[in-house]
Amino acid sequence: MPASTMDEPVPVTHSIDSLYPDANIPTQKERWQNLVTHFEEKYGKKPTFVARSPGRVNLIGEHIDYSLYEVLPMAIAADVLIAVAVSDEDDSKDTDAVIPILNTNPHKHRGSECTVPAKGLADIDATQHEWTNYFKAGFNGAVDLLRKEDPNFSPCNMEILVDGNVPAGGGLSSSAAFVCASALAVLRANGKEHVKKKELVELAIVSERAVGVNSGGMDQSASVFSVKGDALSVSFSPKLHAEAIPFPKTEPPITFMIAQSFVTSDKHVTAPRCYNLRVVECTLAAEMMARLLGLELRDDSGPLGRSLRGFQHAYFSETNPNTNRPALVGDPKTPYGEQLRIMLSTVSDLLKKKGGHTRDEIAGTLSMSVSALEEKYMTKFPVDATHFMLESRARHVFSEALRVIAFKQLLQDPASTSDPNLLPRLGALMNETQDSCRDIYDCSCPEIDQLCKIARNAGAYGSRLTGAGWGGCTVHLVPKDKVDGVRNAWIEKYYRVREPDITKEKLEEAVIVSEPGQGSVV
Repeated sequence: MPASTMDEPVPVTHSIDSLYPDANIPTQKERWQNLVTHFEEKYGKKPTFVARSPGRVNLIGEHIDYSLYEVLPMAIAADVLIAVAVSDEDDSKDTDAVIPILNTNPHKHRGSECTVPAKGLADIDATQHEWTNYFKAGFNGAVDLLRKEDPNFSPCNMEILVDGNVPAGGGLSSSAAFVCASALAVLRANGKEHVKKKELVELAIVSERAVGVNSGGMDQSASVFSVKGDALSVSFSPKLHAEAIPFPKTEPPITFMIAQSFVTSDKHVTAPRCYNLRVVECTLAAEMMARLLGLELRDDSGPLGRSLRGFQHAYFSETNPNTNRPALVGDPKTPYGEQLRIMLSTVSDLLKKKGGHTRDEIAGTLSMSVSALEEKYMTKFPVDATHFMLESRARHVFSEALRVIAFKQLLQDPASTSDPNLLPRLGALMNETQDSCRDIYDCSCPEIDQLCKIARNAGAYGSRLTGAGWGGCTVHLVPKDKVDGVRNAWIEKYYRVREPDITKEKLEEAVIVSEPGQGSVV
């Protein structure tokens, strides 16, 4: 996706037919109409517009975006819709903005009213897991952008109604979809008719961190940049870049299935011992290796300002300021894939320590006190750990980055359409990812492992967790003629065993045969 395409405005459409698979159109038209009807009932008027951003499934590249390595997600049909009207009430520049935020499912998501000072931002308490925090996060990001363009900007009054069908805690990025849709809604309501895709992604990445998660950027990129029918390659270094990757035409066709474990893993709740801890471990791995080799890391766009990709760059940089460059440090001309393999051996040499590193040990290596270590790396997003598994976390990141390269090369190889082993080769890479997530990165769970095993035994080429892990969803590469067999195996060996009285409706929600979806629209 050329830079010019990334800088294109989020598209505006007057029909939903281009947004969803053909089979979903009747259901979606009914859903959109219900949204408009509910809006009229609540506010006595029709919405001016609807902002939409989808969830995503990550095909490969798990837990490496926040280390600034390339990932390969695709958007899905499930999405967040935000119906918006600009209020007729006084919205002069000196008046606080009043914004009622309601949901089409008020029994589950109670509405509230947000009052924002004319020159201030919406108040977010990240310690309280309120669904409206995601709207406020997108709101604040949008307002910050508008104030950069006009220092005197004050937000207008808006009336908001939200409808979402991306499962929360399911690993399909419901939070990113919500924040992206919210920011898009606020920008549009406040007069910014042409919202650049890249602008929206960059502000949404930062905005989601306001609700307490060290977001890496993959989720927001997939939600905004995705093109219907294609996968999306997203890279973060030296700057954000997205590229649509068409799927080769194969026989049987490439088909992806998504299965929910129904183990809720809300990364905003479990972050201190799961998601945020991994971000801290990867950052500290980079800092530790740089210090042990006498390399100087530069600040980068990682959530904590340093990353494993930054360490790789310093290791192979011609301009590293260290004049006593050890012989171990690499040649800048080394091919990228070989650089990653050297990174893997470097990790083993420098960080291998049974049981992990303590805070005292890390602080000692970095020549700082434990309190200074905690202040720098564990205050903005607190973590709950006594030992940090630096070697295994970095090993997963570098090996997963290599798998992304291999997966992308297979999709782009002109010979792929005639390669009878293409699907098994893609599947093998996905299986390797699952093994690494389970055994090295420690972000799987027994239910995820079971879903993957059942699918493989029923004919799936590749099966792995997707999203943050510790529950949520799985993604599977399945030959089209095996789809029904895999679905039936899950029903009999997982869903009915786990919940004997499971309803037909819940079973229909449990398994999705996924097509690559369209990104954000108004």
